[in-house]
Amino acid sequence: MLKIRVPATSANLGPGFDCLGLALDLWNEISFEPADELIYAVTGENAPQLANPATNLLTRSLLQVYQRYGKRLPGLRIHAHNQIWINSGIGSSAASIVAGLFAANELLGQPMDLSGLLRVASEIEGHPDNVAPALLGGLVIAAMLPHEVIWRRYELTDLSIVIVKPEMEWTTAQGRAILPDVYSRTDAVFNIARTPLVIDALRRGDLDLLQQVMDDRLHQPYRLKHILAGEKAYWTARKFGATALSGAGPSFICFVPAHTAEIARRAILEAIYEEGVQARSLITRPSNRGVHVVKE
Repeated sequence: MLKIRVPATSANLGPGFDCLGLALDLWNEISFEPADELIYAVTGENAPQLANPATNLLTRSLLQVYQRYGKRLPGLRIHAHNQIWINSGIGSSAASIVAGLFAANELLGQPMDLSGLLRVASEIEGHPDNVAPALLGGLVIAAMLPHEVIWRRYELTDLSIVIVKPEMEWTTAQGRAILPDVYSRTDAVFNIARTPLVIDALRRGDLDLLQQVMDDRLHQPYRLKHILAGEKAYWTARKFGATALSGAGPSFICFVPAHTAEIARRAILEAIYEEGVQARSLITRPSNRGVHVVKE
């Protein structure tokens, strides 16, 4: 039996639009056993929505690797236990893609290296910001070139992270559809100047610097208007630490001192509840591990 774990991720991290992502200490665990046919079962988060192997990103990604190498997909009994919220901006689709690719690569004897896996994952996802940290762990900045993905990975210190999600129907496609096609030079420079400072602040665990440079003008101003209680949640979270939409949203990620994490979580939830919106939350930390085999 092969058993793997793959982490949740948070992308963009303020100004790092479509190129910067961070692995989180929140995991999906998937096992693969020989069987007479393909059997897929899922427990945990959104199990009924994810139970169809014909439409599930994990099994589709698994099949793509077998087809890539001219191999027939064998019968497998796959069981996924999911902790990553779907349609939340914390990388559920990236986790499924990376899990399928990684598992197929392991079952076939590792014909692809990490860079090859990242290239295929980025092609499926459309951009590398979530799949890169799901695969590699830590903080990853990545750029898609015509035939490869260039990436750099950084280990992070033990930061406290609050994630809060207003309960609403929201997809990455919706989040992209509301973005403009053209940006001003001023807004582009605003983000370019801050992205390397966000990377530096995260690497050094400098929450004061992170608070100063985590603003964005390329996606957050447009998306916040469409997220239930979004503006109120965002500005409440900013009172406690560096805050951004996680990925395309609707979740918020807030980096806070450890001793204020629970206070911040409750305050952000209360701000959302005051708007008549339900929400869920968790406290986590960065993970320097990406997808990996679980040794029994």
